[in-house]
Amino acid sequence: MDRNELAGYLDALLECGRFRDYCPNGLQVEGRGEIRRVVCGVTASLDLLEAALAADADAVLVHHGWFWRGEDGRVTGIRRARLKLLLENDISLFAYHLPLDAHAEFGNNAQLGRLMGWTAQGRFAEQEVAFLGCAEGTAGEIAERLALKLGRRPLLAGDAARKVKRIAWCSGGAQGYFEQAIAAGADLYVSGEISEQTVHLARESGVPYLAAGHHATERYGVQALGAHLAGRFGVDCRYVELDNPA
Repeated sequence: MDRNELAGYLDALLECGRFRDYCPNGLQVEGRGEIRRVVCGVTASLDLLEAALAADADAVLVHHGWFWRGEDGRVTGIRRARLKLLLENDISLFAYHLPLDAHAEFGNNAQLGRLMGWTAQGRFAEQEVAFLGCAEGTAGEIAERLALKLGRRPLLAGDAARKVKRIAWCSGGAQGYFEQAIAAGADLYVSGEISEQTVHLARESGVPYLAAGHHATERYGVQALGAHLAGRFGVDCRYVELDNPA
């Protein structure tokens, strides 16, 4: 598949133009023109790039790419090592941040909801990246189900016995949307990370908070997107899981 054709298709599919993001979305590093094999992963770390090189990949597709707003722009040290590997081996890097969180079918939140059996009924938060829907059980029971599905035990802040009918979720580092989830009528909010003040908010509001892991909640969007590309274009797409406890 032609590299630019793939970039155009992904940009349109994920509606990149409608998002105000913290990084550029789409083709971040240009490699060879023909793409036959893509390695997919959560983050464009050196480990993932080395796995792509070992797999003889033409491109890497990730959720967390490079060139974040406010980041030191000098190409030295770790940044140099990563970029050098791609450029010397003519490998492209595609990255989709908020567009891959928000997509109704291939997005991280859509895929997390599908994995957990949560029925999405609406959106909230900035640029409507967070989901609101239905679930059954107590907060503690949902925490146990998350542990089984994600392979890691989430941290529960607040009342484990709280009955949940309306659930809100947003993958990754979206704990900042907790108050908006409460205002939207959620009985439980699930995201990836937790800070000290989040515990107090959960206790004082009566709405429990589940921190299920930034990496753990954002593994599924890029896998679904890779499977879609493989089915539509016949491109060899391989997901590489690199454990991250955060």
